[in-house]
Amino acid sequence: MDTQQPKQLNILLIGDACEDTYTYGYVNRISPEAPVPVFEPRYTIHQDGMAGNVCKNLEALGCNVNYLHGKTSKKNRLIDERSKQQLLRLDNDYTSDPIRFDSDIPDIYDAVVVSDYNKGTVDYELIETLRDEFAGLIFVDTKKTDLARLNGCYIKINALEKSRAISLPDADKLIVTHGGDGAEWNGWVYAAETAGDVTDVCGAGDTFLAALVYKFLETNHMPDAIKFANRAAAVTVQHVGVYAPRLEEIK
Repeated sequence: MDTQQPKQLNILLIGDACEDTYTYGYVNRISPEAPVPVFEPRYTIHQDGMAGNVCKNLEALGCNVNYLHGKTSKKNRLIDERSKQQLLRLDNDYTSDPIRFDSDIPDIYDAVVVSDYNKGTVDYELIETLRDEFAGLIFVDTKKTDLARLNGCYIKINALEKSRAISLPDADKLIVTHGGDGAEWNGWVYAAETAGDVTDVCGAGDTFLAALVYKFLETNHMPDAIKFANRAAAVTVQHVGVYAPRLEEIK
């Protein structure tokens, strides 16, 4: 029997950082000052969002991650404790300077992953530099619109981001997620997995990206990677807030 352990993947992750705060509480009355609900906080949870959530998901799958990021934005979500529904989100976004490399990227990485939320950490020039100087695979999740400039990288976007794009990369390099309708690649649509009730879609795209990278590096087969990523996202959306599923949960 083969008891060989799978190789631990080394990932260079670059992207925008965010601290997600979830404040749980109750709304029991309307303010006497204005027709608005009065929120009474009970407890608070802090989690890493944006690229930090991608990092957490990769690590949950057993990857070794070197995470480079810029300034940390902050988002505070007020959540009704009874229904687990989000009532309000308070954003404090910070714009970062683009990351630059003063030396060659070492060849210790199995892949480079870019999680670009358009907060300044990542620009076109950075992705082009990575593509031109790194010999391995590059996966990009981005809100940028001129995607043909990024040909050579695997690009993961959602349907809304695709509708806003002014150019697209080669079809075999483009993965488009459609939420509950699954994901599309190279003319094929892969149905979403159903693992239970959808509680919160926050962070599902980050989970999809991390799982896609992990499985594609393991199999070099995109259909299998997309199916695995769909299953991973189906686990995530059953939880409130961002959630990084373990390998055994996805399988």
